[in-house]
Amino acid sequence: MRTLIYLGIGILFGITMYKSEAASWFRIYEMFSFDSFHMYGIIGSALAIGITITQLIKRYNISSFYGEKIHIIPKEKGWKRYLLGGIIFGLGWALAGACPGPMFTLIGAGFLPIFIVIIAAIVGTFLYGLLRNKLPH
Repeated sequence: MRTLIYLGIGILFGITMYKSEAASWFRIYEMFSFDSFHMYGIIGSALAIGITITQLIKRYNISSFYGEKIHIIPKEKGWKRYLLGGIIFGLGWALAGACPGPMFTLIGAGFLPIFIVIIAAIVGTFLYGLLRNKLPH
C-alpha cells in the first residue's frame, strides 16, 4: 500500500513539475542567464516550505502518517564540501538542463534523451558511494 501512495505522490509531483515549467530547459536557461525570476520563485517557495515543515517536525515531534518518529539528522559543520558539491551540481544542472527532480518528469513528457543524463547521474552517485570514505571531510 505504501508503494502505491509513494507512486501517487511521485506522479502528482511530476505533474506539478511539468505544469509549473520547472522541467523546462528554456526556464532553466533563463534562470542561469538571470533573464527570469520564474525558477527562483519555485526554488524559493520550495525552500520556504521545506524549512517551515522541518521546524514544525522538530518543534512538535510530528510522526509520519504511519506513526513512525521522524529523525532529522544534523548536518556536519564545514562549508568547503558544500561549496564544491554545489558547484558540481550546478554545472551538471546547467549542462543537462535538468536537476534530479524533473529528470523523470521529462521521461514522462517524452524527452527520451534525458535517459543519458539519468545514466550519468546514477554512475556519478555510484562513484561517490565508492569514493565517499576517501574524500576529505
